[in-house]
Amino acid sequence: MIEKLSKNRYSSNLFDVTQDIIGALPLKLVELWLSGEQTHDEALKLLESHKERGFGVSSDSVGLTKLCQQKGLLEILAVINQPKKILYGYGKAIGGESIGIWAADNTQMFYPDSIDAAKLVSTLLTIQDAIATSCQIKIGIGAHYGDFYSISGGLYGAEADAIEEIAENHTCGGEILISQAICDRLPVNHNFTLEKRDDLNSAIGNIYRVLDGERLLGLQPVDQRYPIPYSEDFYADLLEYETRLNDQDFAYTLVDKYIQNKVVVLIESKNEVVETHEVSIFNQLSFSALMKDIGLRLLDKTSAAEIKVISSLGIYAFDDAIAAVNFAKTFRQELAKQNITCRIGIDRGEVLIFNLPSGTRDIAGMPVNVASKMAQDKGEFGKLYLSAAMRDLVDISGFNEINFGVSGVEITAYEG
Repeated sequence: MIEKLSKNRYSSNLFDVTQDIIGALPLKLVELWLSGEQTHDEALKLLESHKERGFGVSSDSVGLTKLCQQKGLLEILAVINQPKKILYGYGKAIGGESIGIWAADNTQMFYPDSIDAAKLVSTLLTIQDAIATSCQIKIGIGAHYGDFYSISGGLYGAEADAIEEIAENHTCGGEILISQAICDRLPVNHNFTLEKRDDLNSAIGNIYRVLDGERLLGLQPVDQRYPIPYSEDFYADLLEYETRLNDQDFAYTLVDKYIQNKVVVLIESKNEVVETHEVSIFNQLSFSALMKDIGLRLLDKTSAAEIKVISSLGIYAFDDAIAAVNFAKTFRQELAKQNITCRIGIDRGEVLIFNLPSGTRDIAGMPVNVASKMAQDKGEFGKLYLSAAMRDLVDISGFNEINFGVSGVEITAYEG
């Protein structure tokens, strides 16, 4: 492993931080890695007890970026809540378990090796039927059978990343994509209609679209309380709002009660390319620890907060726009001292910030989406991007105006 990820690059007390502050980041595992040989064999040894074989199923909503420009945040949360309940309820009914906290519109489930592949595919068809008839938004689903690493409530590994990327970037609304490994586990005389996706060149082999097949008509969702990130009070109000979407007075009440205006800073650091994915897992976890460390040192906790750090991505919320930009610039400088580049997106607007059971937080709202579009979808490493909403709040001299379209949405940003 390169020197910048050695233990002496971190604050001396980072690995003693309590779990409620550090969240799901497995600091002890990272510490073992940084203190060891940092070889592929060492990575395999540390990961061995975390290895699981089974089915990984990921989903992502389709058309949400454009929808966010047409509807308020609470309505968006109510809309994406509907398919999440269905995915979880039907998935759990056949023995699946949720992965992570479902704060955004995407989901992840793991099904053990004992699950019959045909039953899983039938369940996915049943799920898409239920979503099509009762939800206002469609989703794409990707499923793969293989080996995964379960670490601190998340699924890691090359195969987990591959099927998540397929679900997020290569599915359309109502679509189900399955890998060759799942096809190989179907009975010879299965009744599913499959179509190979010749346009996809995946690390997990051939990918097939499930066009039709047997549904599990008698299947009933056993529980619809997916791993919600919200407080009990907010979730109860959200469920009521689902039934009162046209009640503007109720909507205004909830906005006053829960919604905040914040400046959102999204920072993505550039991971070092390594030869094996097992080493890459520790590379990503080590970057998470580094970003956590820098954030803990730089944040003024009276007017700003770290929302979350996942892999090489950090999200932070500020009351003041100037303080947010200064923090972003300093964060960039701190990474640059260790020869690490990053790209940063900053936007301001209405958000919902909620506390997670681990003691950490998550966030929802258009500013998160815009910051991500600017930095991750169109941004260059080394650059900082301000949204049009930031233009009148901070000094943009030295920034260049750029315009681009992504997911059917036109965005004006300022690059510096």
